Amino acid sequence: MHLQLPYGTGWLRAVLPAGGTVDYLLPKSQPAAAAGVVEAALQMPLGRAEFPRRGQTVAVAINDKTRPVPHEQLLPPLLDRIRRAGIPNHQVLLIIAAGTHPPMPPAEYPRILPADIRRDYRVICHDAYDESRLRHLGRTARGTPVFINRDYADADYRIVVGNIEPHQFQGFSGGVKSAAMGLAGAATINHNHAMMRDANAKLGEYDANPARQDVEEIGRMIGIDFALNAVLNPEKQIVKVLAGEPLAVMEQGIPQVRALYQLAVAAPYDLMIVSPGGHPKDINVYQAQKGMAHAAAVTKAGGAM
Repeated sequence: MHLQLPYGTGWLRAVLPAGGTVDYLLPKSQPAAAAGVVEAALQMPLGRAEFPRRGQTVAVAINDKTRPVPHEQLLPPLLDRIRRAGIPNHQVLLIIAAGTHPPMPPAEYPRILPADIRRDYRVICHDAYDESRLRHLGRTARGTPVFINRDYADADYRIVVGNIEPHQFQGFSGGVKSAAMGLAGAATINHNHAMMRDANAKLGEYDANPARQDVEEIGRMIGIDFALNAVLNPEKQIVKVLAGEPLAVMEQGIPQVRALYQLAVAAPYDLMIVSPGGHPKDINVYQAQKGMAHAAAVTKAGGAM
């Protein structure tokens, strides 16, 4: 029996010995959305979201090279909508939400941003360890000290751009998380991530997840006005776009992610051979271990991955 798994930008292939039972646990197949899906979502924002007004400064949190976010499809319609609201390009700042990952130098910006956006807009990368660039907003109910990128916190209007997918201890990525964690100081991220020890901080749990609900509270403290999120199929193609009030985006996006990625299994397995999904999910050890977190949920005690 032949097996192939995504690895980097290619594949790893193997032949499994005959005998035994082999199951393939794969996300459901769904074709890419039609052209214009981003524009359609922006035309009918969810919740009570309003677009920025003339005279306001706008900060947009975008994901770094460790996330498969299709900025080249999401950002142009969003930036066009901001421009049509009467806001000139020089009043819009794009901030790469690196979290505690190494900050991306400008030479790497082409990996995530098209040339015209780099030319027409100011782009900076967040550094979670540069305390001079952080603003303290207080503490959450769970005791997390909230330090957020100063440029983002000080903008008149704040946007997050990203994708919604299962997350091993936040339950789901997406919504305010791109800024609440991606643009946070190291002390904020470390305190929040320590909540992964809670039994409810697990894959697919949102409402009762302390780590994720802490992120939501941080988002409210920041005052994030608008989220533009995509749901991607396994080929990293957009199948759905949601735009509007961040909480409304999560409420509508999570069921769609479940329908695409959640699978039922009859019993745990003795052996799991797993890929986190190829580039950029295996760009480093921290990202790649997320594949093991998913596999552990359906591996027998004493089984192997």
